Amino acid sequence: MKLNLTRSDKVFLGVIFGGYLAVIIYIVATGYKFQLEGVGQRWIYQLPFGDGPLSRVNPMTIIMTWVVMAIIIFMATRVKVFKIIPGKKQSLLEVLLDYILDLVKGSVTRKEFVRPIFDIAASLFLFVIVSNFIASFPGINTIPLEGGGVKLTILSDSWYAPTSDLNMNLMLAFFVFAMSHVYAIKVKGWKKWGKSFFEPIWWMFPINVIGEIAKPVSHALRLFGNIMGGAILIVILGYLVKYFVLPAALWGIFGLFFGAIQALIFTILAIAYISSLIE
Repeated sequence: MKLNLTRSDKVFLGVIFGGYLAVIIYIVATGYKFQLEGVGQRWIYQLPFGDGPLSRVNPMTIIMTWVVMAIIIFMATRVKVFKIIPGKKQSLLEVLLDYILDLVKGSVTRKEFVRPIFDIAASLFLFVIVSNFIASFPGINTIPLEGGGVKLTILSDSWYAPTSDLNMNLMLAFFVFAMSHVYAIKVKGWKKWGKSFFEPIWWMFPINVIGEIAKPVSHALRLFGNIMGGAILIVILGYLVKYFVLPAALWGIFGLFFGAIQALIFTILAIAYISSLIE
């Protein structure tokens, strides 16, 4: 198979591989030592009010969420003018969005809801896949210190993925949960929607409620477990073989595959949860 790369494609690939080469040269030249210190620990900042569950934040989640959104906006500006004969960037975007649109059309029989559900599904897919892909490149890691504060380390890990924070995934999952019931009320009306919790017989109400609550929880935990577990596995794998092959940060590129798979699974589940309540 012959690849026809444009000048910009070659520049992009050159930057990627040049970055990895620069990391290797830096590691060899400086004798950088890798440690498993702080693996799985998160930088938690206590806000200056209260001590409840909403009084603490992970600054890296907020920072990298804005970075992900900036990347998506930048990507959108690169293909903002769609052409009849698409280029490679437009073709890739059209293939991804057409696939998501086909999934929505195949799950939602009410045509008036296809477009709004597609907007939600496509937005979730783009955010999750870009977030997961960020974790495939060498970056900055933050390690909380026992006496307070945080230690910044470079090249000991890949960039922080917002989807490795359970709070972010729960927020996305509860958004899907809320939208699914909003659409269900819009289609069925309040009375029929409320009655659906007592079907097929009235004493199924507690089980139906538990089943609905379990949806966003399992939705969020599935993505968190795969991304967080994959990140820890990559760090440990890179540490174990660092003297022979590659350091931890460079093993992150293997996360491209499961990052794309998890983004697709999260999107498919979102479509399934919403469509199941409006039928």
